[in-house]
Amino acid sequence: MLLALTLVTPDFDTLQHALPMALEAVAMAGRPVEDTEILGDGAADILVEGGDPTILRAHAESHLGHLKVDVCAQMVEGRKKRLLIADMDSTIIGCECLDELADFAGLKAEIAAITERAMRGELEFEAALRERVWMLNGLGLDALQRAYDERVRLNPGARTLVRTMAANGARCVLVSGGFEFFTTRVAEAAGFAAQRANRLLDDGRALTGHVAEPILGREAKLAALQEEAAKAGLGLHETLAVGDGANDLAMIEAAGLGVAYRAKPIVAGQADAKVDHTDLRTLLYFQGYGQDAFVTD
Repeated sequence: MLLALTLVTPDFDTLQHALPMALEAVAMAGRPVEDTEILGDGAADILVEGGDPTILRAHAESHLGHLKVDVCAQMVEGRKKRLLIADMDSTIIGCECLDELADFAGLKAEIAAITERAMRGELEFEAALRERVWMLNGLGLDALQRAYDERVRLNPGARTLVRTMAANGARCVLVSGGFEFFTTRVAEAAGFAAQRANRLLDDGRALTGHVAEPILGREAKLAALQEEAAKAGLGLHETLAVGDGANDLAMIEAAGLGVAYRAKPIVAGQADAKVDHTDLRTLLYFQGYGQDAFVTD
């Protein structure tokens, strides 16, 4: 069984420092190195014969702790995934849309504090969402378009991640505890094939303070992963899920490769890999794509 220990760094200089340290970690884990391959400007694979990926990753992260390196260890066979399920807020885009909407109502600090607690798993997601949406009762619908135009931006590497996986036959689905108004636009901008999200209710002029039921939360995200995989005839080992908050944890734990992106501690501690120092293209390197295979148009 061949394992890939993937290192992704912000630049080639950091990679040059990281590689020998990672090789030392592999040696200390008692595993023979079969090969080393440069994947891109700051990324490399160390191919290792046998062993436990979890132990290998732990050894590498322990050795590389002071360097800005994102690490993944997994079997080489099957590492290119055929289904991507991605969270939107603070993952594919760089903000929380509900918090930005709240800014137009003068309530950003209050609502953002609830969002933070919910994403950390300190509050039940569905109840926290209802509470925050109710606080926006009466906010004019024009605020939604303003929030999208002025605040929503794709995170670096998002479009490349989605378009590269799609070009190689993977289905890419955006699944958000946020709102359809934003997911439809973000999905189109990034190249997702489909999207799922919650729906804000309005009276034609303003928000009513309610969200359509049932709410898409943690279990619904897991169900989306399972349903999309089944529809495509895939096993869960052929899937990749990425997110940052507690409501992403179930799908991250169930996916063949679950990645925590700039994530809350409860998520980072349970994911197969985490991305703290680099951008979303790192998910391509983790799957063994070289930089020359990236779709960047």
